[in-house]
Amino acid sequence: MTQTVRRRPAHADRAHPHRSRSKRKRRSAGGVYVLLLTLAVVFVGPILWLLLAALKTREEWVAVPTKVLPEQAQWSNFVHALTDINFPAYAMNSLFLATVYAVLITISSAMVGFGFARLRAPGKRAMFLVLLSTMMLPQVLTLLPTYVLFARLGLVNTYWPWVLWGLAASPFLVFLFRQFFAAIPRELEDAAIIDGCGWGRIFVGIFLPLSRPVLITAFLLSFTWSWGDYIAPALLLDVDHTTLSVAITAWYQDPRGNPLPTVQAAAAALYVVPVMLIFLFAQRYFVRSVVASGVKG
Repeated sequence: MTQTVRRRPAHADRAHPHRSRSKRKRRSAGGVYVLLLTLAVVFVGPILWLLLAALKTREEWVAVPTKVLPEQAQWSNFVHALTDINFPAYAMNSLFLATVYAVLITISSAMVGFGFARLRAPGKRAMFLVLLSTMMLPQVLTLLPTYVLFARLGLVNTYWPWVLWGLAASPFLVFLFRQFFAAIPRELEDAAIIDGCGWGRIFVGIFLPLSRPVLITAFLLSFTWSWGDYIAPALLLDVDHTTLSVAITAWYQDPRGNPLPTVQAAAAALYVVPVMLIFLFAQRYFVRSVVASGVKG
């Protein structure tokens, strides 16, 4: 006895449009998850390669890509990374420079962004466009003039260049603060002016507390810029004052002067740990500031 299979009529989906919509939503969500997973693998890949390289012997590292996994994890590479050079001293130099630079440039960029967002002045829009245009200037064009300027001022082999850079503000961070401050209702500002507050008190007492997500994001970005910078420390600092990035690339060598790539990989893995921890702590503020800064142009 044969059993006939009844097909659902085509108008059944039209009779229940919410079912078809839910199916489309599930398919769309599945596609998004696949895309995010692919991107996660792409971004995690270099970090995974770095960790694998840090656990290999020199011979296994030379055999890449035929030797992907180490036969036995060489945890001694991390010990050599910490002891072959004065790792803590160079790490403290990097931490000091990155912190000073990040604090100063965050404050100065917030002040400039506040001025562009809330103050009225002739030519303000033109000045803002000039400021944004400087972001298109490649850094390599300013290396030689920067070195000559600091050399004539007697600031080479000192940390004063990072202080001056921090006080000069960053065009990108100024734009970020300007967008955020422009979205704050003007009624708060008007009420403070009626109460007799000046612009300095309005900035410190009202706008800065409201901009905590942007402040944390600006500090995180500027700290990362300085922590990961290689060119400026190599150009301006001597051996005693240089940072960890320069030390990692130059001073891991065997007695014959040959580089030790596996020890360098272990040191680089340790080098990225502070930035990763800071980002994991501040990522919610980072997302919140990006959303808030795009509210109003």
